[in-house]
Amino acid sequence: MLTGKHLIAGEWVGSDATFASEPAHGPSHDFSVGTAALVDSAVEAAEAAFATFGWSSRTERATLLRMIADEIDARGDAITEIGTQETGLPEARLQGERGRTVGQLRLFADHIEAGDYLDIRHDPAMPDRAPLPRPDLRMIQRPLGPVAVFGASNFPLAFSVAGGDTAAAIAAGCPVVVKGHSAHPGTGEIVAQAIDAAIKATGVHPGVFSLVQGGKRDVGTRLVQHPLIRAVGFTGSLGGGRALFDLCAQREEPIPFFGELGSVNPMFILPQAAAARGAEIGTGWAASLTMGAGQFCTNPGVAVIIEGPDADAFQSAAQTGLSSVADQTMLTDGIASAYRDGVSRVAAGTGVSKVMGTSCATRDAAPYLFTVAGDDWLADKKLQEEVFGPLGIIVRVKDVSQMQQIARAIEGQLTCTLHLDAGDKPEAQALLPLLERKAGRLLANSFPTGVEVCDSMVHGGPYPASTNFGATSVGTLSIRRFLRPVCYQGIPTDLLPEKL
Repeated sequence: MLTGKHLIAGEWVGSDATFASEPAHGPSHDFSVGTAALVDSAVEAAEAAFATFGWSSRTERATLLRMIADEIDARGDAITEIGTQETGLPEARLQGERGRTVGQLRLFADHIEAGDYLDIRHDPAMPDRAPLPRPDLRMIQRPLGPVAVFGASNFPLAFSVAGGDTAAAIAAGCPVVVKGHSAHPGTGEIVAQAIDAAIKATGVHPGVFSLVQGGKRDVGTRLVQHPLIRAVGFTGSLGGGRALFDLCAQREEPIPFFGELGSVNPMFILPQAAAARGAEIGTGWAASLTMGAGQFCTNPGVAVIIEGPDADAFQSAAQTGLSSVADQTMLTDGIASAYRDGVSRVAAGTGVSKVMGTSCATRDAAPYLFTVAGDDWLADKKLQEEVFGPLGIIVRVKDVSQMQQIARAIEGQLTCTLHLDAGDKPEAQALLPLLERKAGRLLANSFPTGVEVCDSMVHGGPYPASTNFGATSVGTLSIRRFLRPVCYQGIPTDLLPEKL
């Protein structure tokens, strides 16, 4: 049952104004609108919770993470039902995303119990060292304090209320205040109910988690600028993320903003691979490009290939693959409108030719394919901007040298992909050092629309892919974002944190 309210430290609280959800199909529901006062209450409760939760044991936090996963699974059917209504995503996608979400919570529980993430270091005292003795020095990672998390539009589960940022912060020992995304408030509330049930079952301080729904820009502004918030996790648009990043930097005491913003995830198809299997790569690209209506941050929107018959075969196969894809419902009317604007921007680009695509004035999206010469792509920086949807640009370059020019010119990316055969090794060796500086994840002979949740995954990259190139928002390393190293010098052992 939906309450339409906010969850503030274990209590469901309403507000004077309401907003109506805008589902792709099914009934609309009313939800209370967030306010700055609700943010203040949530953050103050989070700070109170940190007094105990920040010093809780790894076992206690692991138990909470696993209990949240169990409570989400127990509500699986309800989550799938309202999630498909609100987003238009198919049931199988929501069920798979729920599996990823609960799997992530359980993985993080296992990871913190092992303790390796604490990066413990110990230099024993050397009282007899000359000319000066050395004190006992011990270092460990400690939680930052209350964390703000902004739910993402394109992942109603994996990057939202109980998604990666929330799971990482709780694993680290940080209470969380989530600003739910208005694209799927019902889904967000049911997940919040699961977290609330887990907190009550484990006896954790209720201020460890709060959810504020809806609200205008003032709510997000208050959240990131509240003096008790110590870090922010965000997945969303470049414009919105940059605005929040600037607010964090402008605080009297600046805080880290871990934003995953935008990426075109270019693919470089090397000569031997293009000759041997260009059509096969084109078909695979079309499938990757249209997965989930292209609403993935790792959508490979740009393919770079040397001009000639092999490029023709690649383009023809991609066009055939895209033509077989029916229109797909996008997450919101706003995202559909932004997609149409992106199509128009690309179509107006220098030297751009449209290969295929038909405009749609509804919430549905049709695939688009464009082509442009390497010289023109290099001359028009707007073509590097992400278009959130099933749109692909084929950049036809003169030779491998111009391919390297493009590798140097691209901005920061989440991923860069090489399609290569054995004979392409010299070209790959020349490109890899360039691409390594531009992306957090490098792929060979595959497609980036799929981010494994594991120890070695990096989901981040140089700006504008993310605002902190030294961090990842996916995988166990993401927990480190909400920790800081503390050195204890000569502190009695019975006063040290657990594990030290």
